[in-house]
Amino acid sequence: MHDIADADLSSAGALAVPIPGPARIDRAIEAAREWLLSRQDQSGYWCGELEGDTTLESYAILIEAFLGRRGSEKSLRLARTIREEALPAGGWSQYPGGPADLSVSCLSYFALKVAGDDAGAAHLQRARDAILELGGADRANTYTRYHLAMFGQYPWRALPAIPPEMIFLPARAPISVYDMSSWSRTIFVPLSILWACKPIRELPPACGVAELFRAAPGSDPPPVPRSAWGTFFSTVDRGLKAAEHLPGAGRLRAHAVARAKAWMVERLEGSDGLSAILPAMSNAALALNCLGHADDDPLLRDALAALDGLLLEDDAGALRMQPCLSPVWDTVLACHALAQARLAPGDPRLARAVSWLLGKQTNRPGDWAERNRARPGGWYFERRNDLYPDVDDTCMALMVLRQARSDGPEEAQTAAIARGLAWMLGMQNRDGGWASFDRGNDKAVLTQVPFADHNAMIDPSSADITGRVLECLSYFPGFGPGHAVVERALRFLRRDQNREGAWYGRWGVNYVYGTWQVLRGLACVGENMTAPYVRRAVEWLLAHQNRDGGWGETIASYTDPEQAGRGASTPSQTAWAVMGLVAAGEERSTAVRNGVRHLLERQDAEGTWAETDWTGTGFPKVFYLRYHLYRHTFPLMALGQYRRAAGGSEPR
Repeated sequence: MHDIADADLSSAGALAVPIPGPARIDRAIEAAREWLLSRQDQSGYWCGELEGDTTLESYAILIEAFLGRRGSEKSLRLARTIREEALPAGGWSQYPGGPADLSVSCLSYFALKVAGDDAGAAHLQRARDAILELGGADRANTYTRYHLAMFGQYPWRALPAIPPEMIFLPARAPISVYDMSSWSRTIFVPLSILWACKPIRELPPACGVAELFRAAPGSDPPPVPRSAWGTFFSTVDRGLKAAEHLPGAGRLRAHAVARAKAWMVERLEGSDGLSAILPAMSNAALALNCLGHADDDPLLRDALAALDGLLLEDDAGALRMQPCLSPVWDTVLACHALAQARLAPGDPRLARAVSWLLGKQTNRPGDWAERNRARPGGWYFERRNDLYPDVDDTCMALMVLRQARSDGPEEAQTAAIARGLAWMLGMQNRDGGWASFDRGNDKAVLTQVPFADHNAMIDPSSADITGRVLECLSYFPGFGPGHAVVERALRFLRRDQNREGAWYGRWGVNYVYGTWQVLRGLACVGENMTAPYVRRAVEWLLAHQNRDGGWGETIASYTDPEQAGRGASTPSQTAWAVMGLVAAGEERSTAVRNGVRHLLERQDAEGTWAETDWTGTGFPKVFYLRYHLYRHTFPLMALGQYRRAAGGSEPR
């Protein structure tokens, strides 16, 4: 007797072959559980590598040079990584398989020259040709040109002003720093100190990059957005630069710099660097140095140590830089996957993880408190970042705490859940959705300011996070259709669905991610899964299944709508689609069975999956991520949810 299901044909065009039955799936789940558990830290957490493009190594090299350490051993080892990532045709991309990107290429080229590479080297010649073909360094983004200016390669006067005086604007003003996304806020406040100081660290002529400009540096900057607001802010920018020379401007500027520094230093306390993300951390270190802090000063010493904590070494001795650390995120995903795969709630390994997570709940009000009156209670992404919890980590942590028990007092866990739920509910936006780090952070006008070209100036509601919050709310009694919180969220999701039936993925690539999250959330709170808008989403997923039974979507879908839902199959994206379809009641469909088959056939002898494609999103169109544990946690989660649904148990 064979342990298989019947074969048939998928409407999506994938040929169905015999599907292993429950025993085979259970073996796959058990192998995947053991692989994941074997990688748990003794303290209870998981933390996989977080990979980004070569701007990360470039920042680190330039910080070394800024601090007078040009040519250090660290710089040379970081340069090896940049060199190895160069595209054969020249330049560097935002993600593997992507085209050369102007800003990434300019920073990487500059960093290599600072580290000692010769302009005549073949890889730099090819990169230089690619950069000039893309418009030259004058057309790179603001952040890149700021780094060039710090070393005299670009005139400060040609940069968009980031005035430290903006720190004086109260949170209730029409526009303030609290209207910027949390990551922009922590990037630009220290950058405003650099704007005020306008430092120039001299480099040997051989390290210069004049060859990257089509004309004199600063003579051909990126065009101003063609809108009324773009024109307005461009005029304001010119006014701010002129105002620097007015009588009394120096005293006001000194006061503003002091206030900006105090704001920054206050947020360094108890963190692994400013907001624990690389751009803000590096800007804080540069700003402290500009303000006279020596390397042995505790503030700068700790800031640099936090940056060193992001470094990883490969087998060949090269160094690579992570944009941040992800232990809380990796841990909540791992725990949820294990719980969905029926690891016992009282398992001691889960208990250790829950106890560790309880220690990561925030206890201090952060920037979010400007617009959310709830007590602190959220969870953050990194190892130490108490002032910047986010909704995504919080709702995942709450789901874990509702499915597993710590090895500590039950009352403490119950109290933590209550605080976390109240904080998360307080983060719901007026439009009914949830964003990441702030409430009401949706003033689109700010995307028109001259220095907002990193495409992440605000933090509005997103469908993927809103869907996940709905899934989380299903773990608490009373949150179903008819509840005011849920109804507002459902209205937001209906409005946010695109014409084809999918939802945009803000934090994962891309429409497959967003559509899964929403379908899962809708099902968990009891939405009618036969509603026309739901079925449109299901049909969209079915229509984008690959012939091998899996799903994939390239990062190019963020810039080219024709690429939505298209790409080589990956374990994580296949898992997302399977979970979305299972949530919609399609667990016995040919498409889902083929998706499960795809995952089972690609599980290796160790119980895990291989995935080289990047499926994480930092800033759409600007910065992307490869989470090294996604290839495992999501397939395990999907197999667990499929096994529950197909086995007759109600999926949760």
